Amino acid sequence: MIDSKLLYKGMLLLSTAGLLAACGNGDGGDAGDTGADPDTTEETTDDTNGETAEETTNEDAPEKPESLHMWVNQEEQQLDAYEEITARFTEEYGIDVQITPYEMLEQLDGMSLDGPAGQGPDLFFQPHDRMGDIYLQGVAAELDLTDDQLERLGEYNEEAVQSFSYEGIQFGIPAVVETYALFINNELVPEAPETMDELMDIARDLTGDGQYGFMMNAGDLYFTYPFITADGGYIFGQDEDGVYDPTDIGLNTPEAVSAVEMIQSWFDEGLMPPGTDLEVANSLFIDGQLGMVVNGPWAIPDYRDAIGENLQVVELPTQDGEPLNSFSGNKGWLVNYYTDHEYWATELALFITNEESSTTYFEVAGELPAHTAVEIDDELMDPIFAQTQNAHPMPNIPEMSQVWEPLGDALQFVQQGDDVQEVLDEAVANIEANISMMGQ
Repeated sequence: MIDSKLLYKGMLLLSTAGLLAACGNGDGGDAGDTGADPDTTEETTDDTNGETAEETTNEDAPEKPESLHMWVNQEEQQLDAYEEITARFTEEYGIDVQITPYEMLEQLDGMSLDGPAGQGPDLFFQPHDRMGDIYLQGVAAELDLTDDQLERLGEYNEEAVQSFSYEGIQFGIPAVVETYALFINNELVPEAPETMDELMDIARDLTGDGQYGFMMNAGDLYFTYPFITADGGYIFGQDEDGVYDPTDIGLNTPEAVSAVEMIQSWFDEGLMPPGTDLEVANSLFIDGQLGMVVNGPWAIPDYRDAIGENLQVVELPTQDGEPLNSFSGNKGWLVNYYTDHEYWATELALFITNEESSTTYFEVAGELPAHTAVEIDDELMDPIFAQTQNAHPMPNIPEMSQVWEPLGDALQFVQQGDDVQEVLDEAVANIEANISMMGQ
């Protein structure tokens, strides 16, 4: 994805006002009415519990609309969570929220039709790696965040916030972060490894007679990213503002080659059979024949049913004293470019992703939040939440679509013993050729 040495040095949004270019949407939107800074706070009493709540108001905020409209991914648990969360928003601000169930991956097509016609929602929900298409279609508003909104956004996962920036402009508020971690069968591995050296020692000790110590989908860039980037490999270079340069591909640098040679050694030593994927690893782990596997939270129900209390989840081990950076996929809220209520739509997005709302969302929908203040009271999910703090978002530019297949092919050839430098050189050449043909 990127050079891990260059990743997001500090909260970009809080340090560089240029990243948050002012946006007037030209359709009577209220973004231009939010420029004044003075914010005041007044204490109000929550009648439901008798506690004092602090309501933040902006003296120069535009007039409140009677209602706001949002498209929520069409899954029962997510809908239930947002019904509960938006009811609190209505209680606090006096603005009704209309929720329409809408399949997340179909929303962008819907926005391209409904947005210009004035029939779209104020907020829609998308994965961060579609930001390139969202930007090109012009359906999301450039967020003109007030100082108070920026301060609140500073409590979110920095990488997740950055993943909803495009060309240096902030477009979205992150809600959910998803990544993977290390799953362990404590019957075979009583003590989790803290370093990659310890992990490999355990893998060598356990492997033999149909049993394996460590497996992962080593033919997939998504899972091998932490190892490829550990010593300085990267997918696309970035400038100081975090903007990707698709002409700078770092997948065949000396650092990347050394990392992939390490991956190749796992197969040379017989620690994993060539062609190992998650299906193979899952089967062995569930059958109690595999000590450790890299996987995501979606695997917890099956693993827990199979090995019960022997299941442990930990963050990825360190390498050379530094944490391994997993790949993450983030989902978040974007404001309709054509809305007449940009300020209040942004307020709604921040409210439904704040600490209290994110806690509710995790408890009801089970997805890990982008807000870092949330406490995850789940011994299996908490380590994955901790890993999200060391996760790098998949690049959100369209050129990333040209990387997956050539790199995946290269990782398969590596497992068969092909020369790593030659394989990666060919993969990068194919990626560059594919990118050059885009848009033709």
